[in-house]
Amino acid sequence: MSTARYQLNKNKYLLDPEAEKLEHILLDFYQDDPRNCLLLSLLLRTGARVSEVLNLRKQDLNPFEHTVFIRGLKGSNDRELPLHEDFFKQLYTYASAQPEEQFFNISYNRLRQIWDLYRPAHKKLHCLRHTFAIRLYKKSKDLRLVQFALGHRNITNTMIYADYVYTQDELKKAILT
Repeated sequence: MSTARYQLNKNKYLLDPEAEKLEHILLDFYQDDPRNCLLLSLLLRTGARVSEVLNLRKQDLNPFEHTVFIRGLKGSNDRELPLHEDFFKQLYTYASAQPEEQFFNISYNRLRQIWDLYRPAHKKLHCLRHTFAIRLYKKSKDLRLVQFALGHRNITNTMIYADYVYTQDELKKAILT
């Protein structure tokens, strides 16, 4: 009995114009809705699973290195990821002002409802993880780096991003030239 390998397609990640639209939406609504905008932006900037971000604690933010420590869930590895300084400062300021140690104190279902309000395309919340991975792979062409950033224990899980990007790029070359 063989298991089918997970396949990516354009419905499972945000296309560049959709990701840019989301980034603009989050910037526009940040003043009125900082928690939710930070949450969605953090998912897009780290590729962390929703449950990993919802479990973040104040001590997971490193103000000296501008990093966030992600505790791997679902058998994933822990990892520490850098954030742009300006974004980190917004996140750190928000987290510091919260009374709870777990500063994003909402449920997974509530976050899915919030995603429905902000999403730039009719795609699932998990698409932010795939979007991050595809962007990182396109930028770095380093599969091990993507593996580390996503917390994958097995590189086979990460291979879908390289396979997908390679196939799309090669098809464009073959058909359009």
